[in-house]
Amino acid sequence: MRLRFLGTDSEQGTCPAIYESDRDTYVVQGKLITDPAALADLVDLGPDESAVEIPKALARFLVTE
Repeated sequence: MRLRFLGTDSEQGTCPAIYESDRDTYVVQGKLITDPAALADLVDLGPDESAVEIPKALARFLVTE
């Protein structure tokens, strides 16, 4: 998989960020959620999946067209 950087709301250029993949998907870079209560609220989180938290402001990068 190859990724194309779409944007970040960090002025330091670090996490969090949004990427577009060459597989017609998005990749989200953010803080890993480790809070057991928050993880319990996730629906059908698979054994090979994880969840990350990003600021709402970052969602603007998901619309690229």
